[in-house]
Amino acid sequence: MMMPSTAVLAGVPVDRSSARYERGKRLFDVLVAAVLLVVLAPLVALVAALVALKLGWPVLFRQIRPGRHGRPFLMVKFRTMRIDDSVVGPSGDEQRLTPFGNLLRSTSLDELPSLWNVLKGDMSLVGPRPLLPEYLDRYSPEQARRHDVRPGITGLAQVSGRNAVSWEEKFAYDTWYVDNRSFRLDLRILLATVATVLTRRGVAAAGTRTAHEFHGSGSPVRQLEDASR
Repeated sequence: MMMPSTAVLAGVPVDRSSARYERGKRLFDVLVAAVLLVVLAPLVALVAALVALKLGWPVLFRQIRPGRHGRPFLMVKFRTMRIDDSVVGPSGDEQRLTPFGNLLRSTSLDELPSLWNVLKGDMSLVGPRPLLPEYLDRYSPEQARRHDVRPGITGLAQVSGRNAVSWEEKFAYDTWYVDNRSFRLDLRILLATVATVLTRRGVAAAGTRTAHEFHGSGSPVRQLEDASR
C-alpha cells in the first residue's frame, strides 16, 4: 500500500492493530483526557464565559455524529455560530460563523469539550474526524472503512492539510490510518497537531470559511503516492 505524503509518517513502521494496542490506546485516551480536563479547567471556563458573552446561550454545540461502526453519539463542542434557523447548509454556516467563532475554530479551542467524549469512550484523541450522519450513505465501501475505529479529536487528515485538501484525500488518509495505526503513529499525529494548531494551517477549504459539503465520490478513494517516489 502506498503511504500518504506527509512528514508525520517519516520513519513510522507499519503496525497492524492488535488487542494490546487497542487496550493501551484506550487507557492512554482516558488518562490524557482526564488530566487535560483538570489542567485546562480554567481555560475551559474562560472560553465558556466568552462564548456566552459574545454568542449567548447555549454555550455548547451538541450534534449527533456517527462513531465507531457508524453508531451515533452526541458530540459536544463550544458553539462558534449564531443561532439562525432561517439559514441552513454550508452557505448558512458561512453567514452564521462569527469572527470570534472563527478564532475558536482556527485555534481548535472549540474542541475542548470533546475531551468529555473521549473520556466516555465515544471518541479517541486520534482517529478520523466524526462527520455528519448524512454522509454515511455517500461513502464508497473503501471510504466507509474510516468507521472501523473510534473517531478522533485530531487525525492524520487534520495534520496533512486539514480542510485545505479534498474529501478524497482526507478519506485516503483516514483509511491509511485505519490500516496502519500504532501508538508511535498516534504520538506523531498528536505532536504534529500542536504545530498545525499554532500555525492555523488549512482551517478552511478554498473559497469558504468552513468546509465544502461532501456529496460523494465518483470513484473509489485514490491512494496518495509517497512524495519521495
